[in-house]
Amino acid sequence: MADLGLNDVKKVAQLANLELSETELQEMSSHLGRVLEYVEVLNQVDTEQIEPLAHPIEVVNVFRDDELTEMLPREEALKNAPETDGKYFVVPAILDSGEQ
Repeated sequence: MADLGLNDVKKVAQLANLELSETELQEMSSHLGRVLEYVEVLNQVDTEQIEPLAHPIEVVNVFRDDELTEMLPREEALKNAPETDGKYFVVPAILDSGEQ
């Protein structure tokens, strides 16, 4: 079983934006080494006659066709809103308008 060097693990952790303790770095060295060994096993599989896939199973569009339907009445759309002005949803401002 190959262990990655601590510098390699630190670089991977940095790329993943992870802060690891020294104990975790030691542990990950072994774990990442096993992952790389498994990848090497997969690289030995003959895939010459296998066509590349974008997805391992057939993907089917599950969206319904667009159909023109009647709009939801405004009162119905607003009835569960925490706050409205009778015409629109009222939400707290999240951006400063810049006005002083």
